[in-house]
Amino acid sequence: MRIIPAIDLKDGKCVRLFKGDFEKTTEYSSDPVAVGRRFSSLDVQDLHIVDLDGARFGNQANQAVVQGIAAETGLEIQLGGGIRDRSSVADWLNKGVQRCVIGSMAITQIPTVIEWLEEFGSDRLVLALDVNVRDDGMPMLSTHGWTQDAGLSLWECIDRYSSAGVMHVLCTDIQCDGAMSGPNFELYSEILNRYPQLQLQASGGVRNIDDLQQLRSQGVPAAISGRALLDGKITTTEVTLFRQSA
Repeated sequence: MRIIPAIDLKDGKCVRLFKGDFEKTTEYSSDPVAVGRRFSSLDVQDLHIVDLDGARFGNQANQAVVQGIAAETGLEIQLGGGIRDRSSVADWLNKGVQRCVIGSMAITQIPTVIEWLEEFGSDRLVLALDVNVRDDGMPMLSTHGWTQDAGLSLWECIDRYSSAGVMHVLCTDIQCDGAMSGPNFELYSEILNRYPQLQLQASGGVRNIDDLQQLRSQGVPAAISGRALLDGKITTTEVTLFRQSA
């Protein structure tokens, strides 16, 4: 299983949000490039970057920071936040970003995103599908920074992309994200049972190396970790041993 460190950018700084709330922000560093270099010393190959300003306002305000991280780390960057048209996808892929992460548009404009998958290739796009799990267990999608109920289930959405050969899906249980409460193991198990071909990325709630071990035991291909790595709850040594024990 791949461990994918995460950097969230806001006002040019590395931050973390609590359950996606822009009013509950923890600043980790005023130098995100240095954070990227730190992550590049881990035994990992990928880096997940979210431009929170882009996600909120639709403009790529942290573009220079992203390019700096990409140039300094040598990691394969997957970038999300404010990527809402074809030209932005093409521009970032031409600037060395390995994969573009498509969020709300992957839910609200499915035909358009299918066209992008067909044009750029299924390995170059990640669908970021954020869910609130109802009391009956149904994962319902949320959009626009988790402020709007999409009225569509996770299963309905993935089904619509199956014929387009979607490969990468990043799924976040909103109630787990940033809360250090543990991932939604049942959700990820159900996703893989339904769609075993997906290169699923589990996101939200990872507390420690034990959580990563459990996700790997379930067959999850990749997991994103932000806060646990930033806080040192998962150490460099633990990452190395985890990778060596694969």
